[in-house]
This record gives sequence, C-alpha cells and structure tokens, in this order.
Amino acid sequence: MDASFAVFSLSRYAGNVLHFFLIGIASALSGQTFDVTPLTVNQGGVLRVRSSNSAESARMNGRVIRLFPQKEGGALGLMPVPAAEKPGNYKVELIDKNGNSLQSAAVTVQDAHFPTQNLIISEELSKLKPSPGETEAVAAFKNTVSDMRYWNEPFAAPVSGCLTSPFGVKRLHNGKPTGDYHTGFDQRSPANGPIRAVAAGVVKIVREFNLHGGTIAIDHGQGVESIYLHMSKFATTEGAIVEKGDVIGYVGSTGRSTAPHLHWGVYVNGVAVNPAQWVQLHACAAKRKAPRTASKSE
Repeated sequence: MDASFAVFSLSRYAGNVLHFFLIGIASALSGQTFDVTPLTVNQGGVLRVRSSNSAESARMNGRVIRLFPQKEGGALGLMPVPAAEKPGNYKVELIDKNGNSLQSAAVTVQDAHFPTQNLIISEELSKLKPSPGETEAVAAFKNTVSDMRYWNEPFAAPVSGCLTSPFGVKRLHNGKPTGDYHTGFDQRSPANGPIRAVAAGVVKIVREFNLHGGTIAIDHGQGVESIYLHMSKFATTEGAIVEKGDVIGYVGSTGRSTAPHLHWGVYVNGVAVNPAQWVQLHACAAKRKAPRTASKSE
C-alpha cells in the first residue's frame, strides 16, 4: 500500500486506523504494494485488486479470484460484486495458495436501488423453453477464466442505439414477480444493424438458442467476458480472434424477445456486472416505448 492510499484510508475509515497503519508499514518495509479500488462500490460493481507481491488470489465474502501478472508490472484481479450482494462492510484479502490471508483492505458495498420493471409478454413467449444444452453452454462460458488478456479500456458500445433497459432492474412478467434481474443492457437498434465487439477477445459461442436467440459470446481474458443476444445473423465463427469494433453479427428479435434490439452483458469471474463501468450510454426518451426482452437467462 502506498502512502497516499494509507492516508486516504486513515482519514475515511478512522475505526480501522491501526489495521491500515500496520499494513502500510509492512508494505513499505517489504517493498510490496496492495491496492483495492474503489473502496466503496455499488451492487453490480467491480473491485480492482492490485498487488506487487507473490499472491496469486484474492478473496471477498467467500468468493476467490485469480490475480494475473500485467505488462506494466504487478498483478491485477477483478472482484465482482453481485447485484444481490447485501449492502455493508466487507474485507478483501490477498491469500496464498493455502488460503491464508496475507493482507486485507476494508470495502463498503452500497445499495444500488435497482428499479422494478414489468414486461408484457405473450403466452407463447412465456412458455418458451431452453434448447437442449443451452443453459449449460452459457453457464460454462460465463465461468471461463483464461490466462491471456485481450481487453483494454475503454470498451466500445456494440451498437449506437440508446439504452432501453439498464442493468439490475427487477423483472416482473405480466405483473408477476420472477425473482430475476436484468443482467445486462438493452439497446434500441433497427433490425439487421451491425453489432460490434466491445473489446478484443476470442469468440467462444456462435449459436442459435431457443431463449437467448442468436447468441455470440466472447472471452476477453483474465475473467472478463461479454455476451450478445437475439441476433438475426452472425458475422464471425467460434474460435475467431476479434478486435474491438469488429462486426460480429446483426440485430434481431430471436429467442424470447418482443422487438428488434440488442441485449448484451459483461461477466467478470462468472458474475454479471454493470456494463456502465465499461461503456457509458444515454437512456432513451421516456415517452418512447422501449423494446423489451424477458429471458430468465438474462
């Protein structure tokens, strides 16, 4: 931990003065750094864990992530905060291969106050079932953690349309609670408009599914993935390496969808996170009716 971080921690978290002081002294003496940013994060957010020591993993509330060496030096790991994480104070720990804590930092998870959204869907769509193997294939992809880092920031919006449904909204179908929340962004876009990769990566899924519709999934490396749903047609293949901005497919309304649009999401170490941390979009005007998707898998 560097001096500026220690001073910031001391000033903001007076109750942890001794804890952070000892960490700062130990880090200074060893020449090692440990940094977690931000120290306050919303539900659905991502914590960046940086370290210069030999730790290969970090832990928070039972979730363990890998840290990867970076070109600029040190190691970086991305700790996802689920949308359903209970607001409160938590501890992020650097751990060794045996799970022993080496260093720790206090973080606060804030309530994101996600709104509720009612979707009117037809009986036909409400009865739609997943394709054989659809749920398993998508779940396996979301938990992909590969060693190579392809992504760089900033990410790019996959289409140019406005935001019709943000991350985290609590879903109702025809007025009935589903227990689900929206795991990505919906963007308005005309049918057959081009969809572009938000960042460089390896294409892992190019499939037609019953619920997700035309689906492309990209592994950006080191625990970061993106997925794109309801496509009308594809412009890439599984195994292809794509760059940020490459056209990968075209907007449609396949699967459980009521109108042409793009649903896309970002997953970090298997957890859906708010894409607003990676791409900034403007919301559509309230007076215009937004196309909606109502897939449980989203």
